[in-house]
Amino acid sequence: MKCHEVDFDIFGDDMQIVEVELDPQEIVIAEAGAMNYMEDGIQFETKMGDGSKPVGGIMDSLMHVGKRVLTGESIFMTHFSNGGVVKKRVAFAAPYPGKIIPLDMMEIGEELICQKDAFLCAAFGTSIDITFQRKLGTGFFGGEGFILQRLKGDGKAFIHVGGTVIKRELKGETLRVDTGCLAAFTSGIEYDIERAGNLKSMVFGGEGLFLATLRGHGTVYLQSLPFSRLANRVLQAGGSLGGSKGEGSVLGGLGDMFGDN
Repeated sequence: MKCHEVDFDIFGDDMQIVEVELDPQEIVIAEAGAMNYMEDGIQFETKMGDGSKPVGGIMDSLMHVGKRVLTGESIFMTHFSNGGVVKKRVAFAAPYPGKIIPLDMMEIGEELICQKDAFLCAAFGTSIDITFQRKLGTGFFGGEGFILQRLKGDGKAFIHVGGTVIKRELKGETLRVDTGCLAAFTSGIEYDIERAGNLKSMVFGGEGLFLATLRGHGTVYLQSLPFSRLANRVLQAGGSLGGSKGEGSVLGGLGDMFGDN
């Protein structure tokens, strides 16, 4: 199915918004809850599936629902369409600090593998599916686990990554990265994991037990701030502060020692 052709603008720096322009009868699909604002004339409908292929029977529907549950996403997707006669715009917001990456799927081989919560929105006709890691070790110890998302299509798609994004082009060489910092890669890249050095480095190095190993020819997108790392820091800060009046000060710490809260 050929994707709809959509135009877009991206606004912001650390908390970005992508504004998609729809011609009459054009459609963009998005994760449930991603919409930030839309102009009068935009209609939306929540559906099971991305609409890239005809809906099958009840078993096909249950299979699709099961896949969405495995990826941790909502079982529904929202379809936004322009039912008017002039161009209209709808915007989608990033869920946490980071960058929105616009992708021309035609230019990258019409396929992208990404972490399971990276997809934000895409032109109608884009297929959003899941893919399982072929190797058991990669599934158990890789930062993305067994399940990754696979995007297929020939139109525009938008993914979100945490922190700063680094784009690397591999031409046969090998790249080793922290498993959580791997955001997405094209189909020409082989993904595996390996042990992070010797036992001493694994236990005391602070870099985790395993590293992701990427080889082949294609594009790799890396993120500087995985959401899991951000969430852990927030939880640690919340537990250590505990409502202290002297946040960030020596006196505040002394007050906590003597029960002065």
